[in-house]
Amino acid sequence: MDFRLTEPQELLRRTIREFAESEIAPHVREWDETQHFPSELVPRLAELGLMGIQFPEAYGGAGMDALDYCICIEELARVSPSVALSVAAHNGLCSSHIFIFGSEAQKQRYLVPLARGEKIGAWGLTEASAGSDAAATKTTATRRDGHWVINGSKAFTTHGRVGDVMVAMAVTDRARGHRGISAFVIEKGTPGMSSGRKEDKLGMRASDTSEVVFQDCRVGSDHLLGEEGMGFINAMQVLDAGRIGIAALSVGMAQGAYEAARAYALERRQFNRPIASFQAIQWKLVDNAARIEAARLLTYRAALARECGQRTTQQSAIAKLYASEVAVRAAEDCVQIFGGYGFVKDYPAERFFRDVKLTTIGEGTSEIQRLVIARRLLNE
Repeated sequence: MDFRLTEPQELLRRTIREFAESEIAPHVREWDETQHFPSELVPRLAELGLMGIQFPEAYGGAGMDALDYCICIEELARVSPSVALSVAAHNGLCSSHIFIFGSEAQKQRYLVPLARGEKIGAWGLTEASAGSDAAATKTTATRRDGHWVINGSKAFTTHGRVGDVMVAMAVTDRARGHRGISAFVIEKGTPGMSSGRKEDKLGMRASDTSEVVFQDCRVGSDHLLGEEGMGFINAMQVLDAGRIGIAALSVGMAQGAYEAARAYALERRQFNRPIASFQAIQWKLVDNAARIEAARLLTYRAALARECGQRTTQQSAIAKLYASEVAVRAAEDCVQIFGGYGFVKDYPAERFFRDVKLTTIGEGTSEIQRLVIARRLLNE
């Protein structure tokens, strides 16, 4: 594989980096402290094609490929992991689920405004009692008078409060286990659907996360997304691709933390010289630079495999596992290099440290990634 970026991809990286540094960076601390979801930023994200990165232009998207997607998420995360997470969840979960498994009518009704950035997407799989064991879903959808009536709740939903369109999994046939779970697309404002508690999070505080509650939420039969009983299986396929996005987000966060640590090490002086001249600091920087490059290559490999139409379950899990844990180490070393200043909010080190931990939890914990990889390795 040739991992050299093309000129258009290099231009894309510069464009997103300049945008992030000029229009996002000045607000990062404020948005973090106030837990403000920057809805005012969405039109600018849409102008750059970031609300429909991989979707065809016919559906309002930017028509980019999987590697372009990684570049976009990486550059956003380098400056604001919260914004990158929102863009990744909007593109890689809700919109992607509709694009892959939706009918043409559903794509026209829901995907087009999502890809244009006119609406924001949410995706509901996790529940209070169904985290890593996602097949333990308790939310139900029952046929009644030609409609579906949904009851239950979803936890830790990105855009649970601000989302306009949500894809949610619900049990339609309990006797069939995970093959009795179906997916539904539900619009904000539908009677019986409401947002619950907004989570007060450790990090990623500018990305909206909340509970979503369904109480006799009645939707038409045309809201069933994909085949009945295939919702869980389809969700796992969506996650295969979504994990590449989280890997890219992790690479971007690691890069941001590394660059902050490097700049500080060159500036900070102790014993009459920059701390970057000390071997202890040099080795931290070198080790992180090497790990980040390896994580980036694993992520790009998974993206290219997906672009070639290959099944990427194992490659996505490996990229997500390695990149997320590399990012955690990079953020930890960033705090250590900053020393006491790494513990205060005047500098970016502590925010990277708080934000980064989610990458080892969301869209499958590191433990789940190891289970996924082990099954593939041992069942060959």
